[in-house]
Amino acid sequence: MGTSSAMYAIPVIDFRAFSKSESLAEQQQISQEIFAACHQVGFLYLQHHGLDSRLLDQAFAQTQQLFALPTAIKRSLAWSEAASNRGYIAVERERLDPTQPGDLKEAFNIGPEIQMWDDATEANEWLPEDATFRAVMRQFFKSCCQLEERVLRAVAIALQLPADFFLPTHRQYSNILRLLHYPPTQQQPKLGQIRAGAHTDYGSITLLFQDAVGGLEIQTTSGDWIAAPPIPNTVIVNLGDLMQRWTNDVFCSTRHRVGLPTRSGRSRYSIAFFCHPNDDSDITCLPSCQSPEQPPRYPPISARDYLLSRLQATY
Repeated sequence: MGTSSAMYAIPVIDFRAFSKSESLAEQQQISQEIFAACHQVGFLYLQHHGLDSRLLDQAFAQTQQLFALPTAIKRSLAWSEAASNRGYIAVERERLDPTQPGDLKEAFNIGPEIQMWDDATEANEWLPEDATFRAVMRQFFKSCCQLEERVLRAVAIALQLPADFFLPTHRQYSNILRLLHYPPTQQQPKLGQIRAGAHTDYGSITLLFQDAVGGLEIQTTSGDWIAAPPIPNTVIVNLGDLMQRWTNDVFCSTRHRVGLPTRSGRSRYSIAFFCHPNDDSDITCLPSCQSPEQPPRYPPISARDYLLSRLQATY
């Protein structure tokens, strides 16, 4: 069963009922804990999530190798537009908090493609000679999609919806796998500059894998910032803006950031999997999340229109 640790303000939930069990009673119990976490915090840790630890290790190893490449090679794979949202993003290129200087991180975005899913058409930016990187990331992308479906089932049950309620709206796998490197700080940061500015995520849910360095912080409802430290063998799940809109603020999309390191000479790596509804999905308040006393707070919007509006404000 799920547990919460007094050491962490963010709940730690045992997810094995959705990874290794078909027991509806166990799944309903876990979903109740997920509801509380999504309603109160917007972040949670999942234990026994079912993703192969060896594949995760390979993904981190390939991430480190990618960012160790010469800058000229990385820039040859550069991110070019919000519509495709793929490729390399240099240090300070992105401002997750548009009111502050560019973030002290570099990133690499990978989306679905024909080799992963039959209906995908966008092309990723790959190094032609690096077949291992491509193979690992394609497999990791697929595994994250499988975990995404298990989490969306749990979220649906938590909202007293059919377990497969969210699956048709995510069948296009309009997701982005983002590899992240936060380099050591070589000089004094600009005023207000940190590794990743305060922001909310844009889609439905995010799966986040951290290395052991730490630095992630989330903002509480009182406005305080608390640490979301690495916990071995867990994945962080947090909700995005579209899930908050879907649920009429029953679930919260929580602001988070990555602060400056306490030791300037150490890199930090993380991998985020941003789960986004199909581009043409109409994000309209769920019937179970509205009432005469709680009418819908947001107008309907297509998932793609919302994503593009957020990306265009960020770059």
